[in-house]
Amino acid sequence: MTTRIPREELARRIAADIPEGSYVNLGIGAPTLIAEYLPTDQEVILHTENGLLGMGPAPAEGLVDPDLINAGKQAVTAVRGAAFFHHADSFAMMRGGHLDVCVMGAFQVSEKGDLANWSTGAPGAIPAVGGAMDLAIGAKDVYVMTDLLTKDGASKLVAACDYPLTGVECVSRVYTDHAIFDVTPDGFAVRELFGDNTVEELRALTGLALVDASASTRED
Repeated sequence: MTTRIPREELARRIAADIPEGSYVNLGIGAPTLIAEYLPTDQEVILHTENGLLGMGPAPAEGLVDPDLINAGKQAVTAVRGAAFFHHADSFAMMRGGHLDVCVMGAFQVSEKGDLANWSTGAPGAIPAVGGAMDLAIGAKDVYVMTDLLTKDGASKLVAACDYPLTGVECVSRVYTDHAIFDVTPDGFAVRELFGDNTVEELRALTGLALVDASASTRED
């Protein structure tokens, strides 16, 4: 039986991989949890496309400033030295290659690093691309945070995406509740396993010929 880790643990693991001094955009949904686990003794500058550089974690209860929100309309804080700017300037930062890392969710990620995260293409589906396309092509490293499987048990890691693409060959690493995968010229490489998962089990779940690059030390 495969092991899944909670999103909070996964957020903590991703936070540990973000280099000090990085300019980072955290996508809507689960990636916003990462802000809560960034090391307090290191400087990581968080960007949100609605016009804030220097975003802090969620405010304590009773200290919400209604003027401080992220792109998902969640209440946030601003760290000392934070900057506010026009939406167009924010997108210029994203498109101009000024962000070191972005972390986004996904419906599918292909073996080549193609990303599909804004629409399933289903009739009547509401498109919600936001700034995802700009981040996918503009950030130096694109990380994906997602469950490995859909609610129906289908793998979100695929040979080729069926859904409309957000970006082509843009994803560098995928963090899932089962394991961490790097996108390589040979396809997905299992970088780190969580719990009792094995590479063979992940191959069975995804239907992919995964490369075994897992570290000897595993998360419990």
